[in-house]
Amino acid sequence: MPKPTGSTAGAAAAPLGDIVLYRTMAKTKKAHANTGKDSALATRENVGFLLAKASQRWNELLGERFAAHGYADVRPAYGSILVPLFEEDGLRLGELGRRARLAKQIMTTMVRLLERNALVERERDPADGRASLVRLTPRARRFRPVAEEVLRDLDEQLGSRVDANQRTALQTALKEVIDL
Repeated sequence: MPKPTGSTAGAAAAPLGDIVLYRTMAKTKKAHANTGKDSALATRENVGFLLAKASQRWNELLGERFAAHGYADVRPAYGSILVPLFEEDGLRLGELGRRARLAKQIMTTMVRLLERNALVERERDPADGRASLVRLTPRARRFRPVAEEVLRDLDEQLGSRVDANQRTALQTALKEVIDL
């Protein structure tokens, strides 16, 4: 098993990915030794499991805080649609799906849910009458500062647990996972 370079005292300066990978490999090896099996990937130390649980917890925190601000009906999953529209309003459904990284069928369902909650509306694209543009509603524009405040607070909470270098490494690693 590869070990991180430097002393244990220097481990704090190592990139988060190296530390996490080393700890995960060590725990996996220990679990492997304890089970006597050839593979110990189906553990709570598995990267996929940890990503899923971290995402689940992040979404729980978002949902709780949205509700505390009067937006209990805004699901954290709506961020897949709202964030690209916060960046650029009035996107075609296909472009919105590309930016959200969602399949067309899921996009259609999500947009309908957001329409039901008065967060987006569709209108004909003046450049192509066959296409629709998805636009934020006034309610979604009122929600944006709430979302930004909640995200800022969660970022600060994360910052109390990981330093700036670890946060940057985490962002980089998550972008790599998204691009798998």
